[in-house]
Amino acid sequence: MSTLTSLGGLRVGHATDLEGGTGCTVVLFDAPALGGVDIGGGFASTRQADSLRPGGRVNEVHAFLFTGGSAFGMDAASGCMAYLEERGIGFRTTTARIPTVPTAVLYDLGIGRDARPDAAMGRLACERASADPVEEGNVGAGTGCTVAKRLGYAGAWKGGIGSTFARVGRYGVGVLVAVNALGDIRDPRTGRPIAVARGPEGWESPVADAPTREPVGPGPGENTTLALVCTDAPFDRNQLCHLARMAQGGMARAIHPHNSPFDGDIVFAASIASREAARADDLVLAELGEAAIELVAEAIVRGVRAARPLHGVPAVSG
Repeated sequence: MSTLTSLGGLRVGHATDLEGGTGCTVVLFDAPALGGVDIGGGFASTRQADSLRPGGRVNEVHAFLFTGGSAFGMDAASGCMAYLEERGIGFRTTTARIPTVPTAVLYDLGIGRDARPDAAMGRLACERASADPVEEGNVGAGTGCTVAKRLGYAGAWKGGIGSTFARVGRYGVGVLVAVNALGDIRDPRTGRPIAVARGPEGWESPVADAPTREPVGPGPGENTTLALVCTDAPFDRNQLCHLARMAQGGMARAIHPHNSPFDGDIVFAASIASREAARADDLVLAELGEAAIELVAEAIVRGVRAARPLHGVPAVSG
């Protein structure tokens, strides 16, 4: 199975609390990566992400963290940072090494008991990181993910972690997503529904066809899909931000609606290429961006199809 770890140069680890319905997922790099970001949703919540925007001066990313728990889940990042600091990993300053761990959270407080990822869980995810194929579905940050919530949580389906990889010419592109969208999930190749909001009588239909248009769905900020696109192509920060922006198109292909006023969707991008390598030109960026669109859409579908029922939320897998 081809997943993000097929790219090489990185490891992925999950910490999962099935009873609590939450968790976190970390990507650790063997050597510092260069990062970029594109934030499309209006309810994004991040840590150490601003420096990845164009003009940012931090040129080392040591890990990425996706975590449940909404803003409370930011505590998990301190566990990841402590894990890296203990190993001498971080951006060198005059007095200390500061690990760069861009972190994004998703809202999963509506499932399971009152549990949030903490520093211990962030450390555990790091300790469990491996280069094995990425486990998908109800793991890590995908544990409490749900989708198709426009008619309320009672009509939702289970979301989860999904991952894909492809080689495009001489370069590889790998994707990791945590699918926790307000919108319905559709197969981008056929347009057929995979997970569509369920109404009170059990029917499945887009909201436009529903017998009522009352706003019964989750409130603002209770939905977020997170994605990371990694490549071994030698891109600079501006190119990585553009790659992340293009990859948002993969969310738009699989999630309906995407980047709604209720979502906090984020795409990170990272290059693991040597800093000495000549920068790839923008034609390569266009080609890999097109691949990223397809891979993000596929990873979203995989995350939903790999999920299993949890705490009363059904899964399309049965």
